[in-house]
Amino acid sequence: MSADGPSPVTATVPTGWRSRVHPREAVTRVRDSSMAILQIVVAATGAYAFALYVLGHPTPLLAATVTVSSLGLVRDARPRRVLETVLGMLVGILVAELLLLVAGHGWWQLALALGITLVVARFLSPQASFAIAAAIQSLIVMVIPSGAPFLRLIDGVIGGIAALLVTALIPRNPMRAGLRDAHRLFAELEGAAAALVQGLRRGDRLRAERGLEKARALQPLVDDWRSSLESGLAIARISPFLRRQRFEIERHERIRQSIDLAIRNLRVIGRRAVYLCDDGAPRPVAADVLSDILRGAAEIDGSLDDISLAPAARSALLAVAARLDPAELLPSATLGDQNLLAAMRPLVVDLLTATGMSSEDARAAVPRI
Repeated sequence: MSADGPSPVTATVPTGWRSRVHPREAVTRVRDSSMAILQIVVAATGAYAFALYVLGHPTPLLAATVTVSSLGLVRDARPRRVLETVLGMLVGILVAELLLLVAGHGWWQLALALGITLVVARFLSPQASFAIAAAIQSLIVMVIPSGAPFLRLIDGVIGGIAALLVTALIPRNPMRAGLRDAHRLFAELEGAAAALVQGLRRGDRLRAERGLEKARALQPLVDDWRSSLESGLAIARISPFLRRQRFEIERHERIRQSIDLAIRNLRVIGRRAVYLCDDGAPRPVAADVLSDILRGAAEIDGSLDDISLAPAARSALLAVAARLDPAELLPSATLGDQNLLAAMRPLVVDLLTATGMSSEDARAAVPRI
């Protein structure tokens, strides 16, 4: 602080806000949203201009607001979601227009329009966003006066058509969000498995518990990846510019399904590791095997960007699978230690299927016990 008081920046920008703003993250957000921003600008401007200059509507506000609300900046940009949002808004516009014809403007008419709109929208769709979108458009119709009846309904239809057109003709990159979510999942998976490896190597129960906690926290990341892939595949199916990427997205979805199963098996391994580490004894053999499996998972992560890396991932995992016989690795160990190694067998099988192997071949790669 200077002698004359706080600087303008310090005086006007809250400390908490400054601590949350990171330039690199901000630039990343803008870059990741660039195509969505372009879609919104093009669709809203095009719908507004068409309604104003071609159809002669005096104030085609809803032509623009429907496109902005239906496209948005959300992760799930699949055409079905856009269409559902558009239909929700059209329901709100229609209810308000009908009420205006019957009861006119006023505060109680506004309350009645909102109530009816929300009831109808909740009846039509289980999605809360559907009802909220309908209510907002109903509110706009009731508050802002217009000329001819149902003119704004036409504007809403124009906005919805524009939103669907840009979804197909100016598509968002269906691979970028999926890859970002996948790499984030694999990074957290590596962290969970590494904590379990350290717990087993040191006989550290607390470290093993930390690994289990991390493994249990992976499911939301799996769900994010699934949502991104479903959205990307839906866009690729309708966009003439993205049909070549459809097969790559389908390959990623097959990998995701296998990784989802692998994570479930990792949680099983984590629970057994926590139980065994209660005695404080190190288990270097189990730690080494899990570490080798982890390296194979890292190769799968790389194969998402470059399919030519898939054979290397498969070879690494096959080498682990070939020696996963608990009786041979730990001939004189307790049943609990052998069961821990046995629990790693399904994990390897799931990861092998992620490399493109069939389930039958992946199971055959593991010694019979």
